[in-house]
Amino acid sequence: MDNGLEERLVEEEEEEEDQAGDPRLRRRIWNEFKMLWRITFPSIVARMTSFGIIVATQSFLGHVNEIDLATFALLQSIFLRFVNGILLGMSSATETLCGQAYGAKQYHMMGIYLQRSWIVDLVTATIFVPIFIFATPILKLLGQEESIAEASGRMSLWFIPFLYYFVFSLTIQMYLQAQLKNMIVGWLSTASFLLDVLLAWIFVYKFGWGVNGAMAAMNIGAWLMVIGEFVYIFGGWCTNSWKGFTKAAFADIVPVMKLSISSGVMLCLELWYNSILVLLAGNMKNATVSVSAFSICLNVSAFQFMFCLGFLSAACVRVSNELGKGNANAAKFSIIVNLTTSTLLGIIFFIICLLFGREISYIFSTNKEIAESVSGLSVLLAFSMLLNSIQLVLSGVAIGAGFQSVVAYVNLGCYYLIGIPTGIVLGYVVGFGIKGLWVGMLGGIAMQTIVLSYIVWRTDWDDQVNKASQRLNKWFLTSSKESNQ
Repeated sequence: MDNGLEERLVEEEEEEEDQAGDPRLRRRIWNEFKMLWRITFPSIVARMTSFGIIVATQSFLGHVNEIDLATFALLQSIFLRFVNGILLGMSSATETLCGQAYGAKQYHMMGIYLQRSWIVDLVTATIFVPIFIFATPILKLLGQEESIAEASGRMSLWFIPFLYYFVFSLTIQMYLQAQLKNMIVGWLSTASFLLDVLLAWIFVYKFGWGVNGAMAAMNIGAWLMVIGEFVYIFGGWCTNSWKGFTKAAFADIVPVMKLSISSGVMLCLELWYNSILVLLAGNMKNATVSVSAFSICLNVSAFQFMFCLGFLSAACVRVSNELGKGNANAAKFSIIVNLTTSTLLGIIFFIICLLFGREISYIFSTNKEIAESVSGLSVLLAFSMLLNSIQLVLSGVAIGAGFQSVVAYVNLGCYYLIGIPTGIVLGYVVGFGIKGLWVGMLGGIAMQTIVLSYIVWRTDWDDQVNKASQRLNKWFLTSSKESNQ
């Protein structure tokens, strides 16, 4: 479906909604619900298959030797997650700008915003390349085992092309989903995952290339997805939003950089929150059981987190599109439908955790002591899932509206000034152990949810429409100026 036809269909749906009014509220809800899942489902597929490439590579390395498996796990959990959190956050600026430009029908500006994001993210990724080049001395400095630190020096270089894969895959996904074209991302990410598994099997088992084979398969599978996205964009499927490379992409870089940095800080503070609590759990008595139980619960929560990130994307796209169109009421309506749908799914996950709290641990471990510990955390896990389903949608609303810097301060205060200190006091001083850490984590998330709910409730959406219009008009370049390359 071309961009023009897609746009007309969306406009026809909106006209039907406006003509229907309140008597046809159910039809409005159904139209918004369809739009919601049109964005959410491909986003979930893309995120889960992208994560699946990393899991598949780790699985194949586990059949090479234990040192390489431990080395990959360490590099992935410390270095790659650290940089990925920054790039994911910074790429959300593309989501804000492209979403609002699409709503305002400034289609040609979307390609310019995408190129500006590439410039900012490429510079950022390059800054972090030395971390992977000097992985061995860094890990030795952190006190890791000599064998793992030495092995990391060879393996870490394979992560550098994967680092640049993040730059393009994250920004392109947000560029495409802002114009409701992200189904292609779901197909390409699924194909890249299947190709990665096939290549890893051939390289590791048939050719006997070991670590190099598994890492090469990971990079080939990931980059073929990016190449497919390039073909889709450059091949004429985004004719309205992509007008070719332009010098205009280098204009107004500083404002884009500021928005990207605030976006990066906002999401990084959230993604690193759980990792810090896992490190704290490792310093407790009977740390093996504590960390294992805590990690199992976080893995289950991370699975649900993938679904909620899809709703975050949908909230961002719908809010940014409607603000760009100047339709404050439609933006508020989309928030209500998205938040209601996500919360209902959160309640389902909540009930599943309460009913199968003990059985969950046996998916990961047969140890009865760990199972008891996980069972004792099941109620807290259930509340975490419920809160995730709410607060991630609110974060998506914030990204769509463009006030990431405000949420960055909220995350800093709620997570690091309330959540972690409370967890340390309850876990170490009071003696509640990992339950105390989890209660502290929940306290931070609950406080963040309350604050974000208040911010969204008190937001003047008509004023946000004006701010979006001012931002778009300030950075707007006419097609003639854009074509002056």
